[in-house]
Amino acid sequence: MTKLLDDILKLSVLERIGMLEAIWDSITEEEKNLYIPEEIKLLLNERLEAYGKAPEKTSNWDEVKKRINKQL
Repeated sequence: MTKLLDDILKLSVLERIGMLEAIWDSITEEEKNLYIPEEIKLLLNERLEAYGKAPEKTSNWDEVKKRINKQL
């Protein structure tokens, strides 16, 4: 993977952005075919509903990372 990353980093910013877009598009296309167990779908829907009722009780990613790092 290091060789691949080295090659990618030699590309211009615009080329890397284009590659990123192509990779993201391929992921979202494959995502349509991913199997998600019903219990996971239910859990995600419950969490989305809870967020809709009280978004102020949520944390942003920086806050979550800080809490995780404190536990390490």
